[in-house]
Amino acid sequence: MLKYFSRFIIKLIGWKLTPIPKIEDKCVIIAGPHTSMWDFLLAWLFFSSISIKSKYLIKKEIFFFPLGYIIKAMGGIPVDRSPGNDMVNKVAMRFKNSKSFQLTITPEGTRKKVNNWKKGFIYIAKRANVPIYVGFVDYAKKEMGFITKFTPSDDIKSDMKYIQGLYSGYSPKHPERFSTGQ
Repeated sequence: MLKYFSRFIIKLIGWKLTPIPKIEDKCVIIAGPHTSMWDFLLAWLFFSSISIKSKYLIKKEIFFFPLGYIIKAMGGIPVDRSPGNDMVNKVAMRFKNSKSFQLTITPEGTRKKVNNWKKGFIYIAKRANVPIYVGFVDYAKKEMGFITKFTPSDDIKSDMKYIQGLYSGYSPKHPERFSTGQ
């Protein structure tokens, strides 16, 4: 039911989905460009419309009453961003201990403009031995979908340059807040 409701809402607001590949039961999904809170809602509608129950890493400060309950119900996982919290290992263990776990991360790590994206999603994927699906929202075309499936190498710097380059043709809601760092 949620699948059809989400598809209806997506169509109602004028968005469309690009062809969707088969998504593995265990994977990291990165979503970008991320310049607006609307990106989260669009991603949630998108995943609901294709029957993916992705979890999302979101800063713990957002999980206050009553919003925290809603975000958790939508798949939100609070993240303590302080140094030494060992988030990569904690998430990798969750992959290991789960039959199915799809985790969505915004590589920019914020809605503000940053040139150096966070690399945690690559470290998580490598440690958990799962692929990365590169997802997008394009506000100019009102499209959302996946760009590609990616397996990280041992050259993190090269991987980041490649992934950031994949987003060069997509339009964020707030272009002034987005940088591929290139």
